[in-house]
Amino acid sequence: MTDFAMLALDPNVQWILFGSLLLGLCSGVIGSFAYLRKQSLMGDALSHAALPGVCLAFLITGSKSIFGFLAGAAIAGVAATVGIGLLTRYSRIKPDSAIAAVLSVFFGFGLMLLTEIQHSGSGNQSGLDKFLFGQAASMVASDVYTMVIVSIGLLTVCSLLFKEFKLLSFDPGFARGLGYPVAILDQLMMLLIVIAVVAGIQAVGVVLMAALLITPAVSARYWTDRLGVMIALAGLFGALSGAIGTLISASGNNLPTGPLSVLCATALFVFSVVFAPRRGLIGKLRTRAEARKALLAVAQTAAVTQGKGEAI
Repeated sequence: MTDFAMLALDPNVQWILFGSLLLGLCSGVIGSFAYLRKQSLMGDALSHAALPGVCLAFLITGSKSIFGFLAGAAIAGVAATVGIGLLTRYSRIKPDSAIAAVLSVFFGFGLMLLTEIQHSGSGNQSGLDKFLFGQAASMVASDVYTMVIVSIGLLTVCSLLFKEFKLLSFDPGFARGLGYPVAILDQLMMLLIVIAVVAGIQAVGVVLMAALLITPAVSARYWTDRLGVMIALAGLFGALSGAIGTLISASGNNLPTGPLSVLCATALFVFSVVFAPRRGLIGKLRTRAEARKALLAVAQTAAVTQGKGEAI
């Protein structure tokens, strides 16, 4: 039996493995819509905005309840989404600038609160700094159950509203013309991203969560032109990244699961860039070589035909 197989049979590793796999699956599915709508930075902004919510939840409750942290992070994420929407709608600030501004303000405020907590009497016991880069090893059965509920909810909503999200991603103007509530769907999609980010901050952390949202979706885009296939591949790539990152982390000493999962997602992205059949580098080189060969054949045929015409 291989080392990875033995690790996978470890009960402690199984909880972390299952949680990371679910996190990667949901991140890939939700991130696909964010990527297609050119809102890749939104996941980054929402993940960074979750930090002050976590800190405020700790200050209010005085405990390290995961449900309190999730509630605080969700409220902060919704506030960040509303702030970005207000800046974009009622000012001349472009969406990318609004996202960058909200990201910086919320993350700076979160770091200030985190520093204040760590210098207080209970700061050394809070463990809030683990939410910066994640600590998947601290997940227990209740955390995984929470991820299961969140994952089922996210996947169910995406399945039921697949047609609406698809139209919103490619042509929101046409969706508005058909009578779809575009503004409500847009806010709902932002809420789903917030929920995915909140579910993943314990395992991956607020800094790296954006990478796990977008990287599987970008990798999947290299392999297909169909949205349904892309979302399935993105979920698969995300799940593989979480699972492989967990196994590699469990096989070494003091190797963080979150960063390793992101590195696995990056490795899948590099593989897709190089080996994807149509959009990959090797595929493009092969297509160019075939086009050049066909062009030379046409040129040679034209030259022979011209030679025969001159001979006549």
